[in-house]
Amino acid sequence: MKERDNLLKKVQMYQFCLFDIHLYLDSHPFCKDALEYYKKYNELSKEAIKEYTEKYGPLNHSDVDVSHHWTWVDGPWPWEMED
Repeated sequence: MKERDNLLKKVQMYQFCLFDIHLYLDSHPFCKDALEYYKKYNELSKEAIKEYTEKYGPLNHSDVDVSHHWTWVDGPWPWEMED
């Protein structure tokens, strides 16, 4: 469970960074440093989400594997997870 929690925290951290830089880029759309920062954390976020999804299941509906069935319901629900 600790690995799962750590990976989820990593996803959340990257998503927070992206949201923060998104707000900055709204008012500074040509800032090269901010654009590079966004690119870096966007890639890190995608990698972390992919790793989490492969190990523990989808974080949101766009991460669902629909090749055979609706995998959203395969993992435990948040209230079913062990401490």
